[in-house]
Amino acid sequence: MKEELRKLGLTEGESKVYLALLKISSSTVGPIVKESGVSYSKIYEVLGRLIEKGIVSYILKEKTKHFQAIEPNKLYDFLEDKEKEIKENKEILKNILPQLENLKNKQNLQNVEIFIGIKGLKTAYELLVQNKSKSEELLFFYVHDERYAEIADVFYEREFDYFKQLKLKLKGISNLNFKKSKYFKKPPKFVNLKFVNFPLPSTIDIYKDKVLLTAWRDKPIGILIHSQEIYENYKEYFNEIWKIAKK
Repeated sequence: MKEELRKLGLTEGESKVYLALLKISSSTVGPIVKESGVSYSKIYEVLGRLIEKGIVSYILKEKTKHFQAIEPNKLYDFLEDKEKEIKENKEILKNILPQLENLKNKQNLQNVEIFIGIKGLKTAYELLVQNKSKSEELLFFYVHDERYAEIADVFYEREFDYFKQLKLKLKGISNLNFKKSKYFKKPPKFVNLKFVNFPLPSTIDIYKDKVLLTAWRDKPIGILIHSQEIYENYKEYFNEIWKIAKK
């Protein structure tokens, strides 16, 4: 029964003491310790919590406390009090949630996370677009490198399928040697791609208030930056390059 009482909200020690009191009826501390197995150092603390919960009471006999458990059917009152408390706490949370969200947003205005490997990079892209917006395009620079092209090509094909499911629109700029490589395929309709014949800084994805920098090597590395200022700077840079890029 201890496990069932724990599910009702009692700790292990409280369950032991309550069951012990049901067996021995009204008692001083000594027999409760012996029956429950709860140590002398903790018994008064446990009894105090049970009294606060309204499922144990005590009387004074010759200045000595004798503790007793309430009738088991009174546990319904205990559960009703818990339900009332939960309801009140939910209302409190509802009222302060906007303030907590604002606080969280302020704390996370600038945040950097590093992801290593294919699985890590996949997680980085999921975080990048987790708060997707129909009105905003995902902007990207893609730097083609023959050394890592095969693994990157497979990865981005899968990511394009993911973006398609999310109904995202993409606008990208790549270096011209990607268009001439054997790995180049005509992009899907939701991807608008242009090319430049000068070096690009790195593979970069720009979306909402985040920027993802990716370096392709034996183990790809993704650096996800959560910063409105950095996002705006990269977006402005992308738009300027877009003006001179060619189809």
